[in-house]
Amino acid sequence: MSNSFSKINFRIIAHLMGLLLLVNGGFMLIAALVSLLHKDGVVQQMGLASLTAILIGGVTMFLTKNHRKEIQKKEGYIIVTFGWIFMSLVGTLPYVFTGAIPNFTNAFFETMSGYTTTGASILSDIEGLPEGVLFWRSITHWIGGMGIIVLAIAILPLLGIGGMQLFAAEAPGPGGDKLHPRITDTAKRLWLIYVGYTLAETILLWVAGMSFFDAINHSLSTLSTGGFSTKNASVAFWNGQPIIQYIIIVFMFLAGTNFVLSYFAFKTKFSKIFKDEEFKLYAAFIIGLTAIAAAIIYFQADPAISSIDHPMVWGPLESAFRHGLFQVLAIVTTTGFVSADYTLWTPFLTIFFFGLMFLGGSAGSTAGGIKIVRHLIMIKNGILEFKRTLHPNAILPVRYNNKSVQQPIVFNVLAFFILYMLSFIIGVLVFSWLGLDFETSLGGAASTLGNVGPALGSLSPVDNYGALPAAAKWWSSFLMLIGRLELFTVLILLTPFFWRNR
Repeated sequence: MSNSFSKINFRIIAHLMGLLLLVNGGFMLIAALVSLLHKDGVVQQMGLASLTAILIGGVTMFLTKNHRKEIQKKEGYIIVTFGWIFMSLVGTLPYVFTGAIPNFTNAFFETMSGYTTTGASILSDIEGLPEGVLFWRSITHWIGGMGIIVLAIAILPLLGIGGMQLFAAEAPGPGGDKLHPRITDTAKRLWLIYVGYTLAETILLWVAGMSFFDAINHSLSTLSTGGFSTKNASVAFWNGQPIIQYIIIVFMFLAGTNFVLSYFAFKTKFSKIFKDEEFKLYAAFIIGLTAIAAAIIYFQADPAISSIDHPMVWGPLESAFRHGLFQVLAIVTTTGFVSADYTLWTPFLTIFFFGLMFLGGSAGSTAGGIKIVRHLIMIKNGILEFKRTLHPNAILPVRYNNKSVQQPIVFNVLAFFILYMLSFIIGVLVFSWLGLDFETSLGGAASTLGNVGPALGSLSPVDNYGALPAAAKWWSSFLMLIGRLELFTVLILLTPFFWRNR
């Protein structure tokens, strides 16, 4: 490989950073219009934040307009990682300019938590924030959910740039089916489904009794599997209106499902859905885990049930089922919404929900975590190892959806799992070193790395991350970033061989 070919194209990287900041500024402008509509008193500050982001992005694009329109793998990894970082840095402007979060560390934490769809918050009085700021907070989820980069891919042809390298670096999960031969058309179809689901949930929540403002904010958070709410009590605020929680349950399930399957559903290709092994295991997990959680809530956490719903609307059995299903989906899909404090139910359920933080949703969804397909491939490979022990000369490939999984993919899955658990252990150790207690360190590392949100200890569903030391907030932000971008994308930048010319 020649030096000229392997040399990193920094001008195209900077150019695309400018494009992403322009997109960021555009969404800030929408938030400023929400401020104007609600007369929340921060229109000028929100407008200034938008103008600043657009100006920085526009100037950057202008200064780098004469670039080589070619993206290699190295540029793809750099653009994705630094795109998330720069978007988060500029995304702090609405918080800082309005004074909603004047401390930069806190503002960066909140913004990174938004873009990575983690939903961990440092805010103690969410309901006291201006509507424009609340809307911006939810928008950061929505942008990050399907991926800032996937959005940019739909625009790249206008710049004469191919986007396959970006999509490969950003797309969640190992591999992933393309809906259309052209990557740009894939991005457009994914966003169309994403927008359609968001509008549908907004209308349903509005009809069910939410205000329109609350409905659209919770839809933005649900479809991105984010978890930011407009209420201090999260979705527990509507415990007296079960229909609202059931609507959110349906869309959490859809958001945690591979969006390619939603496309097949709209094309009435239902056989592809029911033959998909990951979807079947995902659905089976949800059903089985809900049955366990609901049974324990009903039979063992009976005193806690009466404190969940005020008043209890459809009886204790329905309440146990609904809260069990809601919390299982919220953790498995890494949405992180809260209908009750699960750490108060029973010690078993506390450990139960902690374990679910390592499950994750489907590949090709907006969910974080390890992903169901990786667990499936690891389980199948583990079973085959027993057969290989008995029949060492037999060729026994791992099969997924009736196709052989190539050995490098199996190795990649195993390497990802080892790296994920190693990152979790290091995360716990660093949190402990920074002064957090054992339970909080465990929960904080699992939750931020898995982009879940609520955790254990002093980071339980009814607490927030505001009391963490500043260093712990920066460490949490790093864990959120590597978790959202599937570890390799970020960590490869920390290796010396990445930056060598050959």
